[in-house]
Amino acid sequence: MGKKKPVRLSGNTVSGFATLLASLECIVLGLVVGYIALLILGAITAAQGGNSMTFGELLKTTWEKGFKAILQGGFFKTANTLGMGVRMEIIQAAPLIMTGLSVAFAFKTGLFNIGAAGQYTLGAFFALYSAIVLKMPWWACLIASMLGGALWGAVPGIFKAYLNVNEVITSIMFNWIGLYAVNTLMYQGGTSVMYNTNTTKTYVLKQVSPGSVLPTFNIPTGEGKTYFGPMFAPTIGIFIAIAVAVLVWVVVNKTVFGYELRACGLNKNAAEYAGIADKRNIVLSMTIAGALAGLGAGLFYLSGSKEWEPLVSTNLPAAGFNGISVALLASSNPIGCIFSAIFVAHITVGGSYMNASLFPSEVADIISGVVIYLCAFALLFKSGILKTFFSGKKQKPAESGKEAEA
Repeated sequence: MGKKKPVRLSGNTVSGFATLLASLECIVLGLVVGYIALLILGAITAAQGGNSMTFGELLKTTWEKGFKAILQGGFFKTANTLGMGVRMEIIQAAPLIMTGLSVAFAFKTGLFNIGAAGQYTLGAFFALYSAIVLKMPWWACLIASMLGGALWGAVPGIFKAYLNVNEVITSIMFNWIGLYAVNTLMYQGGTSVMYNTNTTKTYVLKQVSPGSVLPTFNIPTGEGKTYFGPMFAPTIGIFIAIAVAVLVWVVVNKTVFGYELRACGLNKNAAEYAGIADKRNIVLSMTIAGALAGLGAGLFYLSGSKEWEPLVSTNLPAAGFNGISVALLASSNPIGCIFSAIFVAHITVGGSYMNASLFPSEVADIISGVVIYLCAFALLFKSGILKTFFSGKKQKPAESGKEAEA
């Protein structure tokens, strides 16, 4: 028998593996910083309450009443009665996938879509108006949410393409314009057809338009029982988000349109010289990014888990800005956005179940913030991983013909 040839990794495989390790390194370091923050907060709280603890007791308390909840997320025993914790993760992960895709898609064209929060807000308004006022079915409401987000994303794209106005500036401005415009339209001095004066929120979809609520799914566990219980089944929004992520990956990597977008992102002048319509692609990129963020709002608010509160919604939706961390953590890979969104939703839900008397739930946001910050060094981490683990290995060069295509 002949000697087996050693398996050699292609350059793309090595680069992708190094990118994955760099992202995991960001997550681990973020969790370590979060644990240290919990230790400091626990020591301060104990000192203020006159409760002296040894360092060993502090470590144990921090783990059992704080960090353990963050690591277990929605699976934390206290959180997951009748599957409630996991349901919260699923419902929160769906819009995070979409806002992450929104930011990542714009990144591919060399644009920074910091306006995902505003596009998300407009998507929420279009979805709720279509549901509460027009009584449209859920799938039509989702299309409406995409149109609302696309409209709000197209404007910064037009300004960028034809007036060379930085998209970051216009996106930030349109975030706040969109938020206060939506609050005004939903409230209208308490006379809006969408506003319930008794609850100071928009009307509950399950009561006024049951057909506009996304269908639900459940997991049978035998003997007629289900994992999420009869009242708390999550919606199919997570499956829609995953399907859209796969579709975006195909469009970006396997189509001529996606090639043109990536070409514009890598070198706008070279793309224009090659005959690619860079202005059109910039507008389309921001429009599609806005549609993705708007769809995320539709998936969340059409789940029936929350209503819009125009009188207290003075801050931009967190899902819009968390989408930035999702995209950075995934290195703008659409498939990676699925897993990074689930991670962010996981620690966010877990943070809400920590012992509130010792640790504020905002510690989960600290961890997310640290992860985002470390993502700025992801390229440095990746370079270090390549030098440490792959510098001595010969990589198989790209070949022509069918092998190169494979």
